[in-house]
Amino acid sequence: MKQYEIKQLTKDDLSIFKSLAHMFNTVFEEDERTIGSDVNLLKLLNNRSFIALAAISENEVVGGLTAYELPMLYSNASEIFLYDMAVKPEYQRIGIGKGLIQSLKEYCIKNNIETFFVMAHEEDEHAIEFYRSTGGKSEKVINFLYEV
Repeated sequence: MKQYEIKQLTKDDLSIFKSLAHMFNTVFEEDERTIGSDVNLLKLLNNRSFIALAAISENEVVGGLTAYELPMLYSNASEIFLYDMAVKPEYQRIGIGKGLIQSLKEYCIKNNIETFFVMAHEEDEHAIEFYRSTGGKSEKVINFLYEV
């Protein structure tokens, strides 16, 4: 089995964060998509509401996720929105994705956050199967996007 570690990224991890962003573009088959400037990426890494986890094997980013903490209006609690998550195909099905979910759960427990959620496209059966296998419960929701 391939060895890996999961690291929560900080402001000192800009190069790892850039590798994570490039890995997302590759896995999501969006190579033409650019990543933000170093200034913008550092702004994210310094944002206390932003979470970036990277799975690293032999000094290579092989998986990761980004998420946002959303303070709630009607209570003192927050929720986490899991925004992006990916694992390189050659590293899938060896526990890295489950490890990332577990690390996010541990972050939530440490920070007294009771819930996190993620959106998956209905046709992305692989993602839906994965989230169900890690304990996620699906809800029927229609998502509306506004282009401005």
